Amino acid sequence: MKTSDMIEQRAGIVARMNAAHETDDNAAFEAADSELRALDAKLDRQRKIDAADRTEIGTPINGDNKLTSEIRSRFHIGRAIAGAAGLAVDWGFEREVQTELAKRAGRNAEGVFIPTECFETRVLTTAAGSELVPTEHRPDQYISALVASSVVRGMGARVLSGLTGNLSIPRETDSPAIGWVAENSALTADDADFDAITLSPKHAGALSEWSRNMLMQASPDVESLLRQMLARNLALAIDRAAIRGGGTNEPKGVLETTGIQKVTAPASLFDAVADAVALADVANVGASRGLLTTPEIRKIAAKALDANGLPIGIDKVLGGVSATFSNQVPKTLGGTPGAEHGMIYGDWSELLIGIWSEIDILVNPFESTAYSKGNVMIRAMATVDCAVRHPKAFVSVEDVTTATPAMPEVVTP
Repeated sequence: MKTSDMIEQRAGIVARMNAAHETDDNAAFEAADSELRALDAKLDRQRKIDAADRTEIGTPINGDNKLTSEIRSRFHIGRAIAGAAGLAVDWGFEREVQTELAKRAGRNAEGVFIPTECFETRVLTTAAGSELVPTEHRPDQYISALVASSVVRGMGARVLSGLTGNLSIPRETDSPAIGWVAENSALTADDADFDAITLSPKHAGALSEWSRNMLMQASPDVESLLRQMLARNLALAIDRAAIRGGGTNEPKGVLETTGIQKVTAPASLFDAVADAVALADVANVGASRGLLTTPEIRKIAAKALDANGLPIGIDKVLGGVSATFSNQVPKTLGGTPGAEHGMIYGDWSELLIGIWSEIDILVNPFESTAYSKGNVMIRAMATVDCAVRHPKAFVSVEDVTTATPAMPEVVTP
């Protein structure tokens, strides 16, 4: 039962209690009171569930994007790529799955499709591939590259998977006005207004040279490594676009969305966060809020001191707001030299990420550089887009100072 249904049911029970009280029917009153206490306990649990749902990380909410358990366990990325390269491997199963994946994407693959279900492990990376041939080494100890972490989905962005064609989502921009009138007076007509937000396919991809030995002789651990490399690179590309994509060939990110709220050149970190929260409150922004900013902001918040020279603490400096720090956030947001770091505060469940297709892998063993070494050139592409449901759900804070506050200039909150 939904929260709204239980609230309506509660109102009916209270009405019965009032009626029993008016008629001095003690038995009916006690029965209604018992129902009310039981319903209140259930309503309290449901509200806790609702609050947990609002803070849940982004998950697919549209489309059936799951392969059967058999396909999930048997599909091998290394075999699929090696088979597409013409190497002598048994990739019959991976080839048969292409029909199912083509139905998902609404088109045939240019090379081979890799199902998104393959990408469910922690990311690693390494060199072009010859280092991955099994020797006397520990395959579980591969050293990953130092790269930024994907953060947008973890902050609550909504993911729509299995899309085909452009997606248009109606949006209410204004509701009918409610007015008070005298008896026998006519109400003033006022219609609801609507527009739409559109998600359309945008393509991201990369070229990479992989060694022949990696595809033919790599250990089972390398299969996991290949999945992780592709998943990480795609996730980071989506992150960057979701934050500040320009909207031409790439998705339009939050910072480039027309209508988001802005705070410019705040006097301090205290003011930056307080002003952003205030703007969100006025706009009735939802509860799944979070602050996304640069690691440098965490540094200056950690160095902030009170009048006695004691650390204030990051949590107090940022007003107790939940914060995530990432190098994916622009470090040149605004126009004030030396004070250009940015913050994004808002309800991240208002950000939509649409996914159209599996990763499309095209293998070219005849590219001149790779061919001369017996390697293969890999082109990986994916199709995604991003959109903001309500622009006012986000506040961009520009020209945030990165100077460490001096003790007399900082007041303990």
